[in-house]
Amino acid sequence: MATDLVNTSPEVRSAGEMLPDPAALARFLADHDLHSGGRTPSHDDLGQVLALRQEVRAILESTDEDHVAEQAGALVGRAGIGPGLHRDADGRWQWHVVTAPEVSLADELAVLIGVGLLAVLRTLSHDRFRHCASPVCNGMFVDTSRAGRRRYCMPDLCGNRLNVANHRARHPVPDAGKEGPSAT
Repeated sequence: MATDLVNTSPEVRSAGEMLPDPAALARFLADHDLHSGGRTPSHDDLGQVLALRQEVRAILESTDEDHVAEQAGALVGRAGIGPGLHRDADGRWQWHVVTAPEVSLADELAVLIGVGLLAVLRTLSHDRFRHCASPVCNGMFVDTSRAGRRRYCMPDLCGNRLNVANHRARHPVPDAGKEGPSAT
């Protein structure tokens, strides 16, 4: 949708301004399944969207990915709370969620978890939310493996325990009181 908005500009369209009035803005929003709660866009709304269009264009034209992440995060943050991407100390992208200062720790964690789960849902799909395959574990996990074949919440613990149990079932240890085969 960012490019669709930018492409309504007279700089792009030889036909001129594609959002000349609030009615055109309403059509643009409807074409993108965005509904403003039944409210008809005003001239003030139109002016703000046209200013946003220029900001989005500048973001899209930026060649600095850090700047793009920062500015896109600023756009998300305008709603009061929202996720953004920031680089960690190793230069990797990490989710960062801005919350109101008075939010409780539990609510802040809920927001962070929710953003993470929505991201997994969007990128990997719901079938990646799984129960551990170990019969003695009630754990759950999100399978983020490339192949999508992870079976255990903690492979080093649950997977190894099950493998050891299966091995012992196939190869029972002889009783300590018995001696080897009799020579009779």
